[in-house]
Amino acid sequence: MIVGIIGTGLLGSAIAKRLVSSGYKVHACNRTRKKAESLKKLGIQVEDSPKALAEKCDMIFTIVKDAPVIEKMAFGKNGIIYGRHDGLIVADMSTISPISSKKIAKKLEAKKISMIDTPVMGGPSLAEKGQMVLMVGGKKETYLKCKPVLDAISEKTFHLGKNGSGHAMKLAMNSQIAILALSLSEGIILAKKSGLDPMTFLEVLNSTYFKTGMSVNKGPKMVSGNFEPSFFLKMMQKDLDEIDYTAKKFGANMPMSRLANKIYKKAIKNGFGDTDYTGVLAFLEK
Repeated sequence: MIVGIIGTGLLGSAIAKRLVSSGYKVHACNRTRKKAESLKKLGIQVEDSPKALAEKCDMIFTIVKDAPVIEKMAFGKNGIIYGRHDGLIVADMSTISPISSKKIAKKLEAKKISMIDTPVMGGPSLAEKGQMVLMVGGKKETYLKCKPVLDAISEKTFHLGKNGSGHAMKLAMNSQIAILALSLSEGIILAKKSGLDPMTFLEVLNSTYFKTGMSVNKGPKMVSGNFEPSFFLKMMQKDLDEIDYTAKKFGANMPMSRLANKIYKKAIKNGFGDTDYTGVLAFLEK
């Protein structure tokens, strides 16, 4: 397959690099073209529009901010649908509500374009190593056509069912991450205020059943005040908005996610939106 990527942010760029290193021919497109220019040195062809990209690709990853941007990239001026051809597949890796995902998939299907949702667990560093976990929703036959490409960027894929299933699972997972970052932050703060070395707090925590990948990998960076983003705090808050919206639509009571959303919103108002999501620690300390 020839693969296209719409959205060359931290994750999109990392996936592009991984696919090229795996032998795939890759085309890329970004709303702000200059943000994709650096990929040219890897042999990636940068296109001016989703239409131009769709004309040359068999499969397109959309890795953008939210559902309205996907709609614009797919159906707007020079959108994907204007470059459609037989066999074209869209794999959406954005974090959006399963409700929006189903609507977009239906609109694409009306244009004879297949869609699967392929949100991931794991940031840019794992993407470049091909070690992400993918959660897939959509027709199984479409998933199987794409599986060689998905296997190149992931160590495990879960086909969860119909369109929207992958995005529903992603929101459930991001709820865990947002709340866990707050819990870890509060543990570090309490240790500090009690006169304890927060690194010792991490050492004890990571010696127990309750250690997590976050406490092992992010914890020391949090203690040292290193909040270089692998995933922006403002994007985590956006995902919490999606979680709130989906929970209300499905009748799910998620009070902790609602509280987390309020805290992340306050963090953004206080200037922490462009830090890593674990920068919520710095906000709470402030």
